[in-house]
Amino acid sequence: MNEQALFSPIYLASASPRRHELLTQMGIPHEVLRIPSPPGEDEPRLAGETPVDYVRRTAREKAERAVAWVRSQGLKDLPILCADTTVALDGDVLGKPADLADAAAMLRRLSGRAHHVYSALVLADAQGMREALSRTEVSFKTLSEEEIAWYCASREPLGKAGAYGIQGKAALFVAHLSGSHSGVVGLPLYETYQLLTLPAGR
Repeated sequence: MNEQALFSPIYLASASPRRHELLTQMGIPHEVLRIPSPPGEDEPRLAGETPVDYVRRTAREKAERAVAWVRSQGLKDLPILCADTTVALDGDVLGKPADLADAAAMLRRLSGRAHHVYSALVLADAQGMREALSRTEVSFKTLSEEEIAWYCASREPLGKAGAYGIQGKAALFVAHLSGSHSGVVGLPLYETYQLLTLPAGR
């Protein structure tokens, strides 16, 4: 079976180069939608909202904005894939650091501990919206101040939930991972495949 028979073209409603790269690696034909972001770097968490509820809601809201954008621009009708990823520790959501000092503080919290990474997916198509969630536990080694300073000096933590990118230098810090490596990168491929290939309602 060739790739074109397995996958139909989709939109990826994400500016993340990592998600684009993962879809490209898997041979999934897609166009990246450049949708204007709402004000603020991270969407606020609602009172009493769990990390799982938060990431699911933000992915769903991204999908709603993407559907409205495609219609407003008169673009061709294709399924739209949206994703959101968050890092959770002690019930807190660790979003993108405001600066390198904030990144260092997050890394100190993650040091020597296990945390969870949740990636929520939404596929919006003619049948409506279908959702999936990836849960991964990641354990960090105990980080020295020298290691934290070295990593922050690379500026890699900026723009990344939890102040680290597992596909980059932070891979050196990961002592154990249970779940989806691609989900920690930002796009869980197994769940993506299920959404794109299973009929609606299954």
